[in-house]
Amino acid sequence: MSGPRILVVEADDARAEHITALLDFLDFSPKRVGGIDEIDLARARPQDWLAIVLGAVEDLDEVCRFGAWLARLPLHPPLLALPALHGVVDQLGVHPEQVWPLDWPLRHPQLEALLRRASLQVRQPGEAAPGIGPEGASEPLRRLRRLIARVAPFDTTVLILGESGTGKEVAARAVHAASARAKGPFVALNCGAVPAELLESELFGHEKGAFTGALAARKGRFEMAEGGTLLLDEIGDMPLPMQVKLLRVLQERCFERVGGTQTVKCNVRVIAATHRDLEAQIARGSFREDLYYRLNVFPIEMPALRERIEDLPALVQAIVTRLAADGRGDVRLAPDAMAALAAYPWPGNVRELHNLVERLAVLHPGESIGAALLPPRYRAAWEAAGRPGGAAMACAATSPQPAPEPAAGALSEAEERAAERAALFGTPAVAAADELPEQGLDLKEHLAAIEAALIRQALARAGGVVAQAAELLRLRRTTLAEKLRKHGIAREGDEV
Repeated sequence: MSGPRILVVEADDARAEHITALLDFLDFSPKRVGGIDEIDLARARPQDWLAIVLGAVEDLDEVCRFGAWLARLPLHPPLLALPALHGVVDQLGVHPEQVWPLDWPLRHPQLEALLRRASLQVRQPGEAAPGIGPEGASEPLRRLRRLIARVAPFDTTVLILGESGTGKEVAARAVHAASARAKGPFVALNCGAVPAELLESELFGHEKGAFTGALAARKGRFEMAEGGTLLLDEIGDMPLPMQVKLLRVLQERCFERVGGTQTVKCNVRVIAATHRDLEAQIARGSFREDLYYRLNVFPIEMPALRERIEDLPALVQAIVTRLAADGRGDVRLAPDAMAALAAYPWPGNVRELHNLVERLAVLHPGESIGAALLPPRYRAAWEAAGRPGGAAMACAATSPQPAPEPAAGALSEAEERAAERAALFGTPAVAAADELPEQGLDLKEHLAAIEAALIRQALARAGGVVAQAAELLRLRRTTLAEKLRKHGIAREGDEV
């Protein structure tokens, strides 16, 4: 049994044996208990289970206590409630949307669909697997996952709306992965990236000689997606003549290749996505109203990154992990950098965040990125607001570890205080008291002086060995060597 764990609470032995046998057959790992009192709630964790099958119980009070324990999680494992509990579900205190009725006798397709839906909500820390949905655990993301989980088991046409860069294709792949078509192909086409005269051929394919350059017959995206899912991205950019032909295919589920006469039937689930306001386009006459209503059966609105800014650390970590796995560098963002990014409005959403993190990984591989290393546009709102979150970050950064001891005579008293603060908080301190002098200062020169002071202290502690000093500063040896030359502090005999 290699699949995820399922908790089965069922007092009736015969029913429990039937349930666990079916779960075994579906390659899940069932754990059966006869009553809630057999679960050690002090040690167990709700997230240990993919789902919980609740059947006949002898002590309703114990079940209600169990429900209250589950409800502590914003998104606890779903309860697959057998008919014996249908009348008391409201008393459990759990989130209503996480209670899914389960028929008895068990029906294999229903149970499999519910467990597939449950798997959509589960994410292992640091795991980056496509098809699970966008990263994060904020309320907008939980709501999005619930919508995906509800529509995935059905062949309903889905229209995904949202700003550019919000991850509309990621959501479409999540719908596909949680559907009965998951083993079929997932095919995507950006309708705005294909010239209008070639779009019909891209969608429906063409026969040999259908037009100049058609040297052989070719399948279109509908045929490629047979038995699976077709994503029509940027549907709002599709030309009007093509919209008419697409509407016919959606209605009749058949088409002809360009230059062909044979009707081809298709078994494809269609998901459309766009960042445009289709209703406004209908008013302007650039999008067909009948096609809009054909596509807009189950709309899903993608939240912008600024609406789920609490997901920022998880998103950054996931991007860093993927970049490192692809060999494109590894970086860490210091608390002040994260605070600055949290204050930024993110017009480009997650795509813009990915581009920024990749840029930082290329420019500063292996380094810890403070706010000072971010491009100015990402610091502007944070600095204008007086650097909010600084005190909280300072408290979070304080740890039981002893502060580094400065090398005697290596630094001035002011440099030592700045170095200690920078080492403690992980970011350069503006001044010993975080106050700007009355006469002002040259920030570039001040930061350079702090950097040079820290480098001297690291060299002194490392006995002049550049490699060891680089480890103390969390830099690559070659990066430190460049900084030594930049500040003119390389010593004779140092291995640079």
